[in-house]
Amino acid sequence: MAVVGPSGSGKSTLLHLLCGLDRPTGGRVLFQGVEPASSAAWTRLRARHIGFVFQAFHLFPTLTALENVEIPMFGVVPGAAARRRRARDLLGRVGLSDRLDHRPAQLSGGERQRVAIARSLVNRPLLIAADEPTGNLDSEASAGVLDLLETIHRDDGAALVIATHNEHVAARAGRVLELADGRIRSDRCAS
Repeated sequence: MAVVGPSGSGKSTLLHLLCGLDRPTGGRVLFQGVEPASSAAWTRLRARHIGFVFQAFHLFPTLTALENVEIPMFGVVPGAAARRRRARDLLGRVGLSDRLDHRPAQLSGGERQRVAIARSLVNRPLLIAADEPTGNLDSEASAGVLDLLETIHRDDGAALVIATHNEHVAARAGRVLELADGRIRSDRCAS
């Protein structure tokens, strides 16, 4: 599903609510029919079932690609060898087997976003929320990132929600939710 709308329409806020990063001022947010009761419950849920991809990547500049992917596994995947193996596998899946030891400054924008996507997959998520995942990328890197996200959605069965300004990104989605001023303007399935 793509969430579209102008800047300030509530796209990022909606993603943050879906993932428990923000709390609603009214109403409820349910995950698989259950409302997490506390911030700690949301933290556990994110650690085990939700992957988030940020527009600005949010990679640690002093860590390698491999180390950046390992970070969210601490406390979830026991054992350094298991974490390292999973991180290598995920970076291979996103086409970065040859960039494991590179720091973010040594990677292109598209490569940094693929590291961020690999990091979002460490917990085999049921939901992947991507906030403008192609916003900082050129058209070729954008297409590669979208292809990768679509493949993960198809192969892993993870729900995929992408907030975007880009009409080409939205056109690839099976469902488009349009927001304006924090409200749903339209909800349509792709034709």
